[in-house]
Amino acid sequence: MYENSSNIRLTEAPPPYEDIKSPGSPSKANPKYWGRKVWIGVAVGAIVILIAVIVGAVLGVRANAYPNYSKLTYSLADDYSGTGFFDNFDYFTGYDPSSGFVHYVDSAGSQSLNLTYASSSTAILRVDTSDTDASTGRKSVRITSKKQYSSGLFVFDIVNTPYGCSTWPALWLSDASNWPTNGEIDVVEAVNGATSGNQVTLHTTKGCEMDRKRKETGKVLHKNCYNGTNSNAGCGVQGAEDTFGQAFNTNGGGVYAMEWRSAGIRVWFFARSKIPSDITTGSSPDPSSWGTALADFPNTDCSISSHFRNQSIIANIDLCGAWAGSTEVYSTQDGCPGTCTDFVTTNATAFETAFWEWNSWKVYTAA
Repeated sequence: MYENSSNIRLTEAPPPYEDIKSPGSPSKANPKYWGRKVWIGVAVGAIVILIAVIVGAVLGVRANAYPNYSKLTYSLADDYSGTGFFDNFDYFTGYDPSSGFVHYVDSAGSQSLNLTYASSSTAILRVDTSDTDASTGRKSVRITSKKQYSSGLFVFDIVNTPYGCSTWPALWLSDASNWPTNGEIDVVEAVNGATSGNQVTLHTTKGCEMDRKRKETGKVLHKNCYNGTNSNAGCGVQGAEDTFGQAFNTNGGGVYAMEWRSAGIRVWFFARSKIPSDITTGSSPDPSSWGTALADFPNTDCSISSHFRNQSIIANIDLCGAWAGSTEVYSTQDGCPGTCTDFVTTNATAFETAFWEWNSWKVYTAA
């Protein structure tokens, strides 16, 4: 290979770079020198990356999934208003399911105590303010619509909401005989002074969660609607202070509109000065033009049609009970005096602010 002289010269061109490396040190960067274990490792790594990409894509799609709230054409089906407002309801009597310190009176008793009455323009439901020794509970009212619904657009024009220590008012929908199987929709609800605003809540059996994309202005409180979690708190959304109570009443009240359809359940709140014209004129309301709802419960991880059905509209004013009367809420959170039952027993005039006043309830169905 070399000429034997003092002037050594190459007689052949040097081999390529990789050929002059030590025979025992092949390049690890060159796949042709990879062994079986390396190839297995590469294959496993590629599979892991592929799985990660697929899972990431699936999770991304899942996280951004959202129902199609396409426009529906609504027409008026039921109008609860005028002097015959309360003719459309049954009066609940007997044991209060929420352990409230009340006596719910029937229609005749309610009329004799002037707890429910209606004019051509408004309907009022209130708590008794005459009994100065309500030692077994104060008289109040709970009404349930004779008609049941499984979908629709519900528009509640509210002038005054009840508030004050020990009060637990609600405007809601449920099938009380089949609860929680047929679900519960709390449209307007608060306790005591209601300084935290309205709380919109769903209560269901297992398999209904609101852990996906939502479009709402309210504050999410819980995401699992199952009544067996969080002491039956449901999946609630809280509004601003002026959505209930004294602040709401001072502003002249407003409208709550609840759309219930297979795509989801949404609730809007409109202050008196901001009610959409398609509601005030009585024409076909169009929720798709109303902007972002206060509360949005999409069907992404909850079958609305199987969890909510055959529900009546219910309005009541409970006193004390499992929510308003709990120590954590009544005294610690809301700063009410003494015990809840003692307050109800002796403070008759304190309930002068505990009344509902409605202009109308209207129910629309989709064509």
